[in-house]
Amino acid sequence: MRVNFTVNGRQQEADDVWEGESLLYVLRERLGLPGSKNACEQGECGSCTVRLDGVPVCSCLVAAGQVEGRDVVTVEGLAEFAKQRDAHGHGGACGTGGGCGAEGGVSLDAAKQWQAHGSAGRAGDSQTGEGVELSTIQQAFIDAGAVQCGFCTPGLLVQADALLEENSSPSDQDIREALSGNLCRCTGYEKILDAVRLAAARQAEAV
Repeated sequence: MRVNFTVNGRQQEADDVWEGESLLYVLRERLGLPGSKNACEQGECGSCTVRLDGVPVCSCLVAAGQVEGRDVVTVEGLAEFAKQRDAHGHGGACGTGGGCGAEGGVSLDAAKQWQAHGSAGRAGDSQTGEGVELSTIQQAFIDAGAVQCGFCTPGLLVQADALLEENSSPSDQDIREALSGNLCRCTGYEKILDAVRLAAARQAEAV
C-alpha cells in the first residue's frame, strides 16, 4: 500500500508498504531518517519515540498504515518544531487557534500548521536536522553531559521536549515519571535529569 503523511513538516510518500510494517521501519529504511533507534521493537525501551500528531509514541508499535494523513516529528525535526512552537506559542500552533488536544500534546490541526524550512542544498536542513540550530533540550543534553553512547538519546529528547512543552517547571518526580518509559544503560540517568532541569531553567530565563 501507499502511505502519505507529514514528517518533520514535509509531505512524504512511502510506497509498497506491507500491512505489518511499522512506522519505525518506514522512517529508518524508506525515508532515510535513522534518528529513531530500533532496539526492543516491543515498546519497552523508548528509543524509537517520535511525536504523532503531537503525542509521544513508540514508533515500533505504530503500524505504518495508521499514520496516513497524520503528522510525525522525529528527533531530526525536533529543533525546527521547537522553534516553530516558540514562535507561535504553546504546542507549536496552539496559540494561533489550532487548539491543543485534550489528552495533552499538540492537536492534529495545530501540528500541521508548522512547515519545515531549509533543504539539503542550504546551510540547514530541518528534515534531517543537519546544520539546524539545536533546540533548548538538545543543547542542554550536550552541556549537562547527558549523552554517552547516544542510542537512547533521540527518544529521550523527544519525550523530554514533550514534557517541557506541557510542564515548563517540572519537579524531579515529574521528570522521572515522564522519562520512565525511556531506558538508558550508560548514564545512570542523573545527567539526563540534570539536562532536563537545565533546559527548564533556560526556558524560564528566555520568557
